[in-house]
Amino acid sequence: MLARHVTRGVKTGLVAGLAFGLLVALVANPLVAFADELGHEGGHATGGQHADHAEGAHAGGGDTGADGADHESPHDGAVSAAVTSAVSAVSGVLWGVLLGGVVFGVAFALLEPAIPGTGAAKSYVLAAAGFVTVSGAPWLVLPPQPPGAEQALPTATRLPLYAGMMVAGALACLLAGALYRELRERRGRVAAAAAASLSLGLLAAPAALAPANGVTHSLPAALSSGLVGLVVFGQAFLWLVLAAAHARLRRPSTDERVSEVATEPSRTRAAAD
Repeated sequence: MLARHVTRGVKTGLVAGLAFGLLVALVANPLVAFADELGHEGGHATGGQHADHAEGAHAGGGDTGADGADHESPHDGAVSAAVTSAVSAVSGVLWGVLLGGVVFGVAFALLEPAIPGTGAAKSYVLAAAGFVTVSGAPWLVLPPQPPGAEQALPTATRLPLYAGMMVAGALACLLAGALYRELRERRGRVAAAAAASLSLGLLAAPAALAPANGVTHSLPAALSSGLVGLVVFGQAFLWLVLAAAHARLRRPSTDERVSEVATEPSRTRAAAD
């Protein structure tokens, strides 16, 4: 049973990872490379200051695999860009497979009876909880930053903060699910959904207690906002494709069970004849 769920989850992650990897390689990497080059030009104009943008994006809440461009010299820039795109695409696939196997494999197998909804809705509810846990809750404390951003908090502080908010996000999602199940029969679906949504507001408490993380960068405001928006879109896109792929992969087994139930009476009559 668990093996079947994990296999389906890995297949789900492979589909979503391929889509996410293409998004990273074809859209995110070129935009990040442009921003990196622009940031270098701005840094040289102000005295040559620059920052490690990979640290800022990954440890500070950035999109996994979305900004892995290395600082390169002009003569090997094209080769380096191709290698970076390939590595980013593979990283996106591996990230999707990891999420698919863990969330839509192991977690779905253990939590399926407790997940609100029926059929495909369970896949989308679990995807929403995964997005809140992995990205949404941590971003309340450490929102994604553009490449080259300098952050006040060191990496040794940001990593535990990010992990702690992931735990808080998972607990909030579990509480939301429990409240929904408890209130659905007594108060109706609308009231149950409202109570479940309000429970997610508890994440504001640890976010308010977290230390402030000042951020500075030299990119234009419009470009910075676009890069941050791309990070948010990329993660939302990944979870949406995960949910859609998982729902689709679950459908054949459901159809087979329905078909088997539907044909059982005819089999019984044939045996009686």
